[in-house]
Amino acid sequence: MSLFRTKPLGAIGQSPLPRVLGPVDLTLLGIGAIIGTGIFVLTGQAAAAHAGPAVVLSMVVAGVVSGLAALCYAELASSVPVSGSAYTYGYATLGELVAWIIGWDLVLEYALGAATVAVGWSAYVVSVFHDMGIPLPARFVAAPGTVITLADGSAVTALVNIPAILVSLAATTLLVIGIRESSRVNAVIVAIKVGVVIAIILIGSFFVVPSLWQPFIPPNQGSFGVYGWSGVLRGAGVIFFAYIGFDAVSTAAQEARQPQRDMPIGIIGSLIVCTVLYVLVSGVMVGLVSYRELGVAAPMAVAVDAARIKAQGTAWAGLLNIMPLVVKLGAVAGLSSTIIVQMMAQPRIFMAMAQDGLLPAWAARVHERFRTPHVTTLITGGIVTLASGFTPINVLGELVSIGTLFAFVVVSLGVLVLRRTRPDLPRPFRAPGFPAVPIASALASLALMAGLPWPTWERLLIWMGIGIVIYALYGRRHSRLAAANLASSRAGDVAIDAAN
Repeated sequence: MSLFRTKPLGAIGQSPLPRVLGPVDLTLLGIGAIIGTGIFVLTGQAAAAHAGPAVVLSMVVAGVVSGLAALCYAELASSVPVSGSAYTYGYATLGELVAWIIGWDLVLEYALGAATVAVGWSAYVVSVFHDMGIPLPARFVAAPGTVITLADGSAVTALVNIPAILVSLAATTLLVIGIRESSRVNAVIVAIKVGVVIAIILIGSFFVVPSLWQPFIPPNQGSFGVYGWSGVLRGAGVIFFAYIGFDAVSTAAQEARQPQRDMPIGIIGSLIVCTVLYVLVSGVMVGLVSYRELGVAAPMAVAVDAARIKAQGTAWAGLLNIMPLVVKLGAVAGLSSTIIVQMMAQPRIFMAMAQDGLLPAWAARVHERFRTPHVTTLITGGIVTLASGFTPINVLGELVSIGTLFAFVVVSLGVLVLRRTRPDLPRPFRAPGFPAVPIASALASLALMAGLPWPTWERLLIWMGIGIVIYALYGRRHSRLAAANLASSRAGDVAIDAAN
């Protein structure tokens, strides 16, 4: 049972990181993480390949699942206001082995999540340069093996995604410099990308063609997940990536000025804002252009271009002629902030694991000048750089979705366990409808996981297998909690011997 030893809440110590973030900063961090590749890229792919116009329902399903999980995160974040997110919550409630598994799993969410966003960022940058008459070399703007059709009809096979690598390195540099600077940059970028999304909703709604919403749920094509209700479920599993980010707020708990109050505000507030925007913008997109045409790297730009064509000869023509470029620039800016927030989260989880002895002590080092976890930030930057430069976006997106859903299951179960084992624990925020909400959250997350393709499950199992081996060879042997328990046991034995 030593594998399931839990960490006493009183043993979860303080962090050397400065407390500089307020509720607005945390909410903007959440919005910055949420509005990214999911809405700018994966929405179109989910509509084209899985749900059709019913991608709107997929958005609602994914939003409800995220909302249930957000309530559980908010309770744990206010009760255990420390860095580490689901890893720390798992350690305090379900035990060390589960904590390690979820900490290892979160690499799929945050590091690979940032890599996915970097690939989407690259696609929009390539499109912007193309519009400016500066085509970038096709061999160097996509993952190896990706076949790219050129303007003259010929095709080339990509070797590496250089733009994705460059933006990953830039984000790493910014995060090493400091959290306050990263937060300020994020606030500016969030304002830009939210403005772009709202502009698309308001302007695009005038040119929606209702017939494009029919049939709202296209008939199933003979296989699970390709239209029909199964397509809505599969689409929700894929588009779920669009909601990832609110939980990244919980990794900044020890940099929040009043975490018990501010963490629930940041988590729930950012999710509510983004859910409303997502449902509206996805409905407008599938009303502007056939869903079959949205399975491209920049689907929002395709939708806006369709609105531009419809607006010719109207008062909107002048504005919509520049909107495709504005959308692409907004997407580039928006995806930049998402990369920053996702990459901010992962190093703090590594740092928490190192402080517990499950990773080497050097992983917990804080830069003397910048006061940031620079070692784990550089490691995370390396992972993101390699993954974004050499992995296709669809593989990354599905891995991130299944990894995040697994984290949601653990957090939901953690709320159930902690309510039972520590009913006296102060809870500034309590998830309503207990125990129905955490149970529904766990089951809904499992249902979306079930809707993802089997190859994604295989990759998850392989990744988890690697993590278990590392824990067995290093983490279990160097666990500080295990050492403390052993020392306490030996002290007890000495006391008993002395008494005898």
